[in-house]
Amino acid sequence: MPVPALPRLGLGCAPLGNLYRAVAEEEAEALVAAAFETGAAGPVYLDTAPHYGLGRSEERLGRALAGRDRGSYVLSTKVGRRLRDLRPGEAADGQGFTDLPARAREWDFSADGIRATLEGSLERLGVDAVDIVYLHDVEDHLPQVYATGFAALADLRDQGVVKAIGFGMNHSDVLARLVTDLDVDVVLCAGRWTLLERTALDDLLPVCARRGTQVVVGGVYNSGLLADPRPGAHYNYRQAPPEVLARAQAIEAVCAEFGVPLRAAALRYPFAHPSVVSALIGAASAAEVRDNAALFTYDIPDALWTALVARGLLDRDVPLPAAAPGPGA
Repeated sequence: MPVPALPRLGLGCAPLGNLYRAVAEEEAEALVAAAFETGAAGPVYLDTAPHYGLGRSEERLGRALAGRDRGSYVLSTKVGRRLRDLRPGEAADGQGFTDLPARAREWDFSADGIRATLEGSLERLGVDAVDIVYLHDVEDHLPQVYATGFAALADLRDQGVVKAIGFGMNHSDVLARLVTDLDVDVVLCAGRWTLLERTALDDLLPVCARRGTQVVVGGVYNSGLLADPRPGAHYNYRQAPPEVLARAQAIEAVCAEFGVPLRAAALRYPFAHPSVVSALIGAASAAEVRDNAALFTYDIPDALWTALVARGLLDRDVPLPAAAPGPGA
């Protein structure tokens, strides 16, 4: 079954799970509404996971989608971590999320576990089906993926329960191996194909091009550094090393010469590779959703990219973006 047509810009819904800070219920509904208001013609792409706030992201997204035409959005979620109620004396493990429900995560790659995890997601989301399911952060669980996990997900695809399946993680080398070995429709690769990092160009993207596997990118701001490259900014979830911070600041300076916000360049750049079909951008408010949509259509001159190459801030062998795409193009 083919991958559903995805808009170029999608909404990553980890913030709905209270990632790093609590998001009010009304703000959660408003930011999802903003995704529909700012999208171009065609469906809105929304991505979530049981991991995000121990199911809170899926619950909030489900409430925000209630009453909307199911054909107006493409929905993806993830499997691998199965949720259960806390046992007596057990505390919830936030793993970056706050204000948590009384649940725990457990890795489960059995056929029954994969199906039960998806069924739990459908209940929280209030829908009969999702369009894409990713096996989530499985880099340390590859024997289980090869033994049972992927086969269980492929069976759900074969049965028409889901339209497309793949993997989501920030390890492009592992994704490349999985795409090489398995019948993968789409991958979600976070942080490895950005203005600052070309890792996926050297391993994942060539394999996807050969296999016809579509790529959704996440982490285009590299945990925040490409959003605001100030001292103390995060890169790959840790404080940015001085040399990486300096490079981000140098890229920002070149962007300023051309009157282009750094975030606009960071949003556009991954589409330089033809296998990239969509970028998922997290947002914690409706204002952030609108700002991302505006930045995505920013007029970026070709000369900016060639200037970055000339100054050694992009490698000479990397592809460069074409003209600006619309959010739903």
